[in-house]
Amino acid sequence: MADPTLLTISGSLRKGAFNRKLLKEAVAAFGPAKVIEADLNLPLYDGDLEQAEGVPQSVQTLAEQVKNADAVVISSPEYNKGITGVLKNAFDWISRTEGMPFKNKPTVVMSANAGRTGGETGQFMVMSCLVPLQAHVLPGPMLCIAAAGDEFDENDRLTNDRYRKVLAGKMEALRSAIG
Repeated sequence: MADPTLLTISGSLRKGAFNRKLLKEAVAAFGPAKVIEADLNLPLYDGDLEQAEGVPQSVQTLAEQVKNADAVVISSPEYNKGITGVLKNAFDWISRTEGMPFKNKPTVVMSANAGRTGGETGQFMVMSCLVPLQAHVLPGPMLCIAAAGDEFDENDRLTNDRYRKVLAGKMEALRSAIG
């Protein structure tokens, strides 16, 4: 069997974002896979734009990536006690594409944040936004990396063994969920 396709989605556009680092750790824990990194640099959802020009090609590309992936890993910070604007915008656009790309897609959600809760509230909102998209969000312990600036070493590796153990369990469950 060929390696599965794993789509990673960061709720932060920043290149050095903690959630991008966490996604790299998730990919390593997942094991052999064809990894695709989603690009959330999308226009703001606008019904007038959609009506005039249709769904933008960048959104169609993202929807195809979701559809064609065997599994999805989403890691996102919490902004002002909620989901990031870029991630919510991506979900809004994806909901406008044909074929429900997230439907039954094995998906893991996690977060890394500078704050003391590790993005827990934002993570709940991400999971709530995935409900109408019908993603198969894997249950289990939440992975919320608190004080994320202290949890990665100079090589961007996660240093906390407890977090690493939860991440390994989530990636093992995700690999098992691929049917």
